Amino acid sequence: MSKIVELSDIHKSFTQGEHRLDILKGITLDIKNGEVVALVGASGAGKSTLLHIMGLLERADRGDVLMSGIPTKDLSDIKRTRIRRFEIGFVYQFHNLLPEFTAVENVIMPQLIAGVSKGKARERGEELLEKMGLKDRISHRPSELSGGEQQRVAIARSLANRPRLILADEPTGNLDEKTGNGVMDLLLELSREEGISALIATHNINIANRMDRTITLKDGVVLNSI
Repeated sequence: MSKIVELSDIHKSFTQGEHRLDILKGITLDIKNGEVVALVGASGAGKSTLLHIMGLLERADRGDVLMSGIPTKDLSDIKRTRIRRFEIGFVYQFHNLLPEFTAVENVIMPQLIAGVSKGKARERGEELLEKMGLKDRISHRPSELSGGEQQRVAIARSLANRPRLILADEPTGNLDEKTGNGVMDLLLELSREEGISALIATHNINIANRMDRTITLKDGVVLNSI
């Protein structure tokens, strides 16, 4: 099975005053095409930083991120942005929906930015929201939706441009257990239905056990990948 993304010897540090914090210490791992992987570890283990580097939102101090075998370390910001726009979808703990737009408009927006026609973007948006169980809520603004509904809109938005990789950072961390399980059911179902790879950071071991594989991160290094 070919690899959608590979991290090769990734190092990342931050400086606070006179102190240097080593966040990632030589991370090497890969995600295969169509594979759904859990990323687990305590707070401060480096999960969010790893996701940001894998998603080309931050640059590593050392090492490289390969997307479908292509190195990205020396790519320009414009080329990295293009990869993010067309290849990667992001889901965060907080939905980050645009409050002035309706649910379907939030899903339409990234497609318009990618150059999709308004008609096709709306068709895709409505299709995804219907799959997320929100057919009757597409015209509602975020303030009119529950937390679980808002997160389902965020997931639909992440899938809008048919990315090859989803990166999710504690996508159910702000939801109660029942709602979170329902949201995760839909995320996993749609990822597998559309053949999308995913790396999902979670503290919930029950959720992690439902994925194809679990990567454990501790103090900036990978302890295991099973």
